[in-house]
Amino acid sequence: MPVAAVIALVLMLLAAAAPPPASAASGGRCVGETFSSNRAYASCSDLPRLGASVHWTYDRASGDLSVAFVASPAAPGGWVAWGLNPSGDGMPGTQALVAGPFTNAGASWAVRTYNISGFALGAPGPIAFRTSGLAAELGADGRARVYGTLSLGAYGAGVLNQVWQVGAAVSGGNPAPHAMGADNLAAKAKLDLLRDTTTTADAGADSATRKRQIHGVLNAVSWGVLLPTGAIFARYLKTFRSADPAWFYLHVTCQLAGYGVGVSGWATGINLGRESAGVTYADHRNIGIAVFALATLQVLALFLRPKKEHKYRPYWNAYHHSVGYAVIVLGIVNIFKGMGILGVEQRWRTAYIAAVCVLVIAAATLEAVTWGVVVRRRKAEGKAFGGGGAANGHLPH
Repeated sequence: MPVAAVIALVLMLLAAAAPPPASAASGGRCVGETFSSNRAYASCSDLPRLGASVHWTYDRASGDLSVAFVASPAAPGGWVAWGLNPSGDGMPGTQALVAGPFTNAGASWAVRTYNISGFALGAPGPIAFRTSGLAAELGADGRARVYGTLSLGAYGAGVLNQVWQVGAAVSGGNPAPHAMGADNLAAKAKLDLLRDTTTTADAGADSATRKRQIHGVLNAVSWGVLLPTGAIFARYLKTFRSADPAWFYLHVTCQLAGYGVGVSGWATGINLGRESAGVTYADHRNIGIAVFALATLQVLALFLRPKKEHKYRPYWNAYHHSVGYAVIVLGIVNIFKGMGILGVEQRWRTAYIAAVCVLVIAAATLEAVTWGVVVRRRKAEGKAFGGGGAANGHLPH
């Protein structure tokens, strides 16, 4: 694969990792929103993520905050949530109102309260604020509306941390985990009750989001580009005598660089797992561990590589090729799993699929070319095509 194409793919992945700009926090479409039972609110704001909006009336004398949250579930049958966090600007510590089709076998919507202590939702229960008037409904437009009044007391004296979220499913009467896309991870803002405004948190400062993006870029470049490119160098350039020993150094350079970058990506994944207690993606994690273990065996095998004439060299070759191809296949599969977890936009999925297709087309073309070289070489040497096997023509297995 040309170096320019590798660089272009890296740039595209880095662009995909950049968080989208925050939108304006006040005014906009929320002004024209209408609610059932003649509900009305003094202020509203279009939230910058997930197409949501929040509407509220704050009574300074009593400390009561009447609120309506409007958002579309991630999929039919999904759920929505909004909450305030007295202790931070993320999910842990959020006092949440979660609404979904929890009752009558999913036929009607209800609101549950959650005191979220970590990165898992946990069980419903009382929250730090006294609540009243909790209700939820799903409109004909597919958007859910969540209503309630929170008694904030002294907490409502200034700027509040608000967090919101949408999910795709309710399983066993409970909200299923939400996606981990950039918008989901950055769904938080400040709610200023005194100025009747909301302001977004700096998504670029969200270290957890940035670590996930770095993790994805490192693994896509290493297991998904550098290692397959190195394998192509080894299998096909070896056929051309003029490329010996350049093919070997190109192969080793790509594999060692890919392994080094991949180890960095694997390490960021392990660190993310430790920092996200209760959030587990078992398949993605297990495949990642397998890829790292097999790739490490490949690197160690370089130090045990027999000479060409050694009787064990064919066995070493068989091991090296099979494990190498396994790492490439598992790595690419896990990259797509990671894209699903991160909620990568379709255009970036398409870009990576195109890159994989380029590698496949290059391999198929070189396969035909190298076999043609082998056949012509054998004819020139006066040998029958099936006499000595492909290896005598220097086409690697």
